[in-house]
Amino acid sequence: MSDILVEDRDGVAVVTLSRPGHRNAVTYAMWRQLADLFRAFDRDPSVRSIILTGAGADFSAGADISEFDAVRGGLEASKAYEVAVDAAGDAIYEVSKPTIAALRGYCLGGAAHLAMSCDFRVAEGNAVFAIPAARLSIVYGISATRKLCALVGVTQAKRILFSARRFDAGQALDIGFIDQVAEDALAAAHDRAAELAENAPLTIAGAKFILNGCARGTLDHATAGRLIDEASASHDYIEGRQAFKDKRSPRFLGK
Repeated sequence: MSDILVEDRDGVAVVTLSRPGHRNAVTYAMWRQLADLFRAFDRDPSVRSIILTGAGADFSAGADISEFDAVRGGLEASKAYEVAVDAAGDAIYEVSKPTIAALRGYCLGGAAHLAMSCDFRVAEGNAVFAIPAARLSIVYGISATRKLCALVGVTQAKRILFSARRFDAGQALDIGFIDQVAEDALAAAHDRAAELAENAPLTIAGAKFILNGCARGTLDHATAGRLIDEASASHDYIEGRQAFKDKRSPRFLGK
């Protein structure tokens, strides 16, 4: 996966879109790889939190339009492409570990979908955002649009999608598209990821499942109940109580 680099830093997985010569534009193959990668993270107990970023000056300019004639040239190909894009976004959104997008430079189109699929978005002051689907006669997908609406509300989502205009980090913070502006987005993301990695994985997984379900209006109460019960019956619940009694930091194992 030379276009996607993965590094493990003490339980924090750093995923880097690595096509800096193309502003990290995401190819069809990369959409599919991202879906597989985040599904694998979900099964890996050694991964406690995840950062998604881009190599060089940009997060990503979005989907690689230069390959559209080959991979998205007709209706059926377009449908298959959208399936791959949604699969990548949903794998990020649904992974049971906390995810943080570290953004600089361009975050456009499909790259915005990747960023919105993360739990948190930290951007540098030079970050530039836009969803230019209206300049390509593309209807932004249902999954991505739902995430946009959940973040910024219906009116702002319409402004972003109808106008296709770019907006800066300050504007993105004001409307809730991002939640932090930092001088060094990757360093800030590492700080947050390391902090979250110290907390109980079962708590985060359960809370994320319930919050995402509430946001989508599709909460599976049976699964939520099972996650609550599993946490209450876990080794980590015993460890948390014992650490509180001992006045020390807990050592959670995720089981």
